[in-house]
Formats: sequence, C-alpha cells, structure tokens
Amino acid sequence: MSEPTKASSGTRNPRDHSHHSVDGRPLSHHSATSLDDHHARSHHSDTGGANGHTHSDLPFDGHIHTYIPDMDEDRIYMDYNATTPLEPQVIQVVTEALHEAWGNPSSTYTPGVKAKKIITQARENVARMVGGKADDIIFTSGGTEANNLVFHSALEAYRESCRTAEQRGERHRHENSSTSAWPLPHILVSNVEHDSVRLTAEHLLKDTTADVTSVAVSKVTGRVEVEDVLAAVRSSTCLISIMMANNETGVLMPIRELCQRIRFVNRQRQHRILLHTDAAQAIGKVRVDARDLGVDYLTVVGHKFYAPRMGALYVNGPGTTTPLYPMLFGGGQERNFRPGTENTPMIAGLGKAAELVNSNLTEYETHMLDTRDYLEKQLEAVFGRERIHFNSHFPDSETLPNTCNMSILGPGLQGRKVLASCRRLLASVGAACHSNRGDRPSHILLSCGIPEEVAANALRLSVGRGTSRDEVDLVVEDLKNAVERLEELN
Repeated sequence: MSEPTKASSGTRNPRDHSHHSVDGRPLSHHSATSLDDHHARSHHSDTGGANGHTHSDLPFDGHIHTYIPDMDEDRIYMDYNATTPLEPQVIQVVTEALHEAWGNPSSTYTPGVKAKKIITQARENVARMVGGKADDIIFTSGGTEANNLVFHSALEAYRESCRTAEQRGERHRHENSSTSAWPLPHILVSNVEHDSVRLTAEHLLKDTTADVTSVAVSKVTGRVEVEDVLAAVRSSTCLISIMMANNETGVLMPIRELCQRIRFVNRQRQHRILLHTDAAQAIGKVRVDARDLGVDYLTVVGHKFYAPRMGALYVNGPGTTTPLYPMLFGGGQERNFRPGTENTPMIAGLGKAAELVNSNLTEYETHMLDTRDYLEKQLEAVFGRERIHFNSHFPDSETLPNTCNMSILGPGLQGRKVLASCRRLLASVGAACHSNRGDRPSHILLSCGIPEEVAANALRLSVGRGTSRDEVDLVVEDLKNAVERLEELN
C-alpha cells in the first residue's frame, strides 16, 4: 500500500450548519491500510452510559423533558452520544405493553393480537424514521447484532455468488496469484468505526474468513473520502461499511456520494458490492433517509434517541433486492431472518421514540445546534481562543448538531483529570465504555490529525434535546473551576 498523501484544506466555513446532509464532498487522497495494522490500537465503543438530569425550555407539542429523577440534581449530563434516558412517553408505552400486551405475538387471543398490533405499528414508525418501508425493518437486540448480521449476510451472499458462477462454468483468477480458486471475500471499513464494526472485521480477518481493508480518514476533513474508498475496492469486495456520523467528532461521512459511485461500479462487476452505514449517532439529530442515501443496510440503535436498549436493521428489500441471511435459527419471527419471540415492550418503546423523531426532528436539531454553538461560544469566552482547541472542527466537513469535542490546552489538564475534578459535569473523554484507557489519547482523534498532546486533553461534550443555556453556563463554570484546581496542584 502506498503512504497517505496530504489532503488540501477546504475553504468552506466548518461552522456553517445551515443544513445537515451527507451529500458529496471535495476529495482528498489518503491511502487504505490493512486492518491488521490497527490491532494494537485502543478499543472504543459507545454502548454504555450514565444517567443525567436535564431541563427543557422547548415544549414540543406539550412535550415535557424531565429525565432520570434518581440522579443528584446538581449534576448536569452532557454525554448524550453515549446514551440517552427514556422519554416519558416511551416509558409509558413500555409500561403499558408490559401490563397489557404480554401475550405471544404469534397467538390469536387478545393479549397476543394486541402485542402483534404494537409490533406492526412500531415497525411502521421506525421505517418512516429512516425512509424505508415497514417490510424493510428487522428488529434486533441492538446495534451490535444488527452490524454483525450485515457482515454475516454480505459474506454469505458473496459465497452464494461464487457457487452460482461455478455452476455456470465460470472461473476467477485471484489478483496477484496463479490460483484459479475464488479469493476470500473482501470488506472495506473506515479506521474510525464503532467497535461492533471494527472488531467484527478484525475477527473475520484473524479467522481468515475475509480480507479486510481499513480506509484512513482525512487528517484535514476528519471524514473518509470517497476516492480513497474507491481506490481500495477489489474484484472480491463484497461489503463497504462506513458509519454515518462519528461518535467522537460528530463528523458526517459522505455516504450518499459513496453510494452513487458504487452503484455505477456495480454495473461492471461480477460480484455486487453491498453498502452499509451504522446510523446510530445520526438518528434523532439529523435527517436520515436510507433510500435517499442509497444504502443496502442501515443500523438503528434505540438508546441513542431516547428509546430502550434495542435496535433494528433497515434492509432494502430483505431477501429479495438485498441479501439477508439469518445468524440464528428457530421460530419464524421477523420473517425467519431473526427468530425468537419478540420483545414486545422494548419494540413498543422503540416505535414510540421513532414516532417522536418523526414529529419533532426539526425542533430537536435546531435546539441542539443552538445549544452546542452557545456552549462553544461560552468556552471560548471563559478560556480564551488560544486555550481551547475544538477537535470537532474540520474544514469543509459537516457535523452533528449536538457534539462538541474540545481540549483545554495546558500541562496536567488531561481530559480524565479535568472530568474527575468537575463537581457538576457528567461527560466523557471519548467513547463511553472503555474506562481502562487511562490518559492514552483517543485513536479516533489521532486518526483525524489531532496532535497527541491536544488529544490527551480531549473532552467530548454532547448536548441533548432538553439541555438548556443555563446548564451550559453552569458546566462552563464547573470546567473553569476544575481547571483552576488542577493548575494549583501543578
């Protein structure tokens, strides 16, 4: 593989958030690297989380945002990229389902029929939220299962394609090899993916089940560039899996442009390349339309948008237009793609949360963007521009409206130390569930070109639907006091 070459900086104002999309971007040239080059990197995930207390000045259709009463009211939660509390309406429908829809959805008596009706409505709500049809939605236990199901299906589809070709008497000569055997399936991911994608790919590579290439994001734009992905495509490539938005920087990836380009490439190929995006961080913050994006698969993660800890997978025509192969075998639930008696209460909660996104997304996005921008303005006002580095600001890249990844510059101000010194703020230094990392900088920030000494001081502040400006003021004051205490110790 060739070494990455430096990308040119864009000229667009990185803080221009007049709209949030994943349309095409200007291109840079960063080489793809084999995933086994990244085995030693630290692990990052966002599957865990803490509870928080927020207030709201936004009455969306009378919707009152009051969350998690068991937490100390003096603490302020700003870790919404890690997890979100349940909306009151979501709690209500989950509770009702537990009491009234306890029957098996496959049964014909009243509690079962009611459970089936709830699941059907939830499926329609989730489909509408991601721009698909009800039949495109497969309920799963969460994002990790959904992502693994995509990888499993892509590999099975490739093998089936090879078997079909052999039956037609076709042969394939491996690139750079004298053998006529079919090559291993090849998968492309970015080097800033969530663990449920990255570690799945690593496992397949170690198990010699697939070849995997990790495409480096641009150190200028913080996103994976379409030309770099295309340059890494092989004749055996069967899957490209790129997240829609990064969980640490909030950078939106050019999924729509990538899909358009791959669709053209597929016309000239023996084996179709399937396209997957994990939309965990995007849903509930920006518009997500799977059909407009052009993806074959899209992952939905409930606990990122005020729903229970379960998920769903959008598949564009499961088993017909797009291959889908079960990992589990049992009953006929989810059209045999994901057997097991349905978890009706959690599905009800996911459906209600999707309904709220469908009704209020514009208000949610506007409020989070205003609050996040106010947070950044206050941080600069208190610490000064020379002491604040925003790790989520990249030229010509769009970001999630709620994410502020920043570093307070200075010796002894590592992110973990600053958070430990805070008395109000509940946040994280990056992905939430790897607390054993110590002061090692996030590999995601380093991959995006953030200097090591800056990345070591990083804090990820992510606001929610109900985060108020008053809370922002309290958090900034808390950070100021925490830094002063640490500087006195130094």
